[in-house]
Amino acid sequence: MTASAETHPLWYKELHGFSDHVPETEEYGIRSFVYREKRPFEPAKLQRFFDTGWPGVVRAKGFFWLATRPHHVGEVSQAGALLRTGKMGLWWSSVPRERWPDDERFMTALSPYLDPIWGDRRQEIVFIGSDPMDEDWIRRQLDACLVPEETFAPEKWRGLPDTFASWEERVA
Repeated sequence: MTASAETHPLWYKELHGFSDHVPETEEYGIRSFVYREKRPFEPAKLQRFFDTGWPGVVRAKGFFWLATRPHHVGEVSQAGALLRTGKMGLWWSSVPRERWPDDERFMTALSPYLDPIWGDRRQEIVFIGSDPMDEDWIRRQLDACLVPEETFAPEKWRGLPDTFASWEERVA
């Protein structure tokens, strides 16, 4: 920290007048929520959601599971008008168990996410915004993108329309 910053009256007030501090979440109305679900998304429906405007959302980030891509973790990152999606890696459930790390800390960290049906596959996206961000509307829209099945059925989902760019690596 520079000496000039330390002598600025607002710095001093922030440091020594903490009881008067108004958190940015209150001052600017910033709030967040995390969308979590186990079932996969139908790709075309999720793409339509990604292509719509999300009033009040200033940032969204997380990972998702497309029904047509049962082995891959999708990543979404949105800031302002820019939205990016891509492949993040593999779900541990798609990796043969003998290739998992032989480490108790790994299993301790992974265990809360292991579901008997879905494995570690899941939707987990955080949305950050302010009014008019409508959490209920976003949740309803994302819920409508989920496959209706309550069991793991990748063979049934292979034929679903998938408008996302390929995540396969190409050799030049």
